[in-house]
Amino acid sequence: MAPKPDIDDKLLRKLAEILNDTGLTEIEYDSGDVRIRVAKTPAPVTMAAGPAYAAPPAAPAAAAASAPAKAGESPAGTVKSPMVGTVYTASEPGKPPFVKIGDRVKEGQTLLIIEAMKVMNALPSPRAGTVTQILVSDGQPVEYGEPLMVIE
Repeated sequence: MAPKPDIDDKLLRKLAEILNDTGLTEIEYDSGDVRIRVAKTPAPVTMAAGPAYAAPPAAPAAAAASAPAKAGESPAGTVKSPMVGTVYTASEPGKPPFVKIGDRVKEGQTLLIIEAMKVMNALPSPRAGTVTQILVSDGQPVEYGEPLMVIE
């Protein structure tokens, strides 16, 4: 059995301090044969009732004609988020969105951008088809597996 390396208390405390200062939930440090991962469980968030926001624009009649999804089930053709991050529907503020409801898209065409840890990740269309629903708005935080849009 390999001997355990001495733990650098100062480094460990510095990593924990970085977590607290940045709001991250985990951080990993790797140097040579030493690898340290520090993680914390975020405190539960209690949200107070706030102002209601406008509903996203209604989908065209084609979306209404599609087969209804069962409760808790995503409709066929749903594009889900591959990561946690912030959605951007355009290449930069003030520019037109990559896609709108009713647009025909090709496989591989950029649908939107998800920013994760200051990295902009283009989300390509997994299939060709027509965008029937856009389920997120510009600047909205998303979770892994969250439905983003529907392409039929």
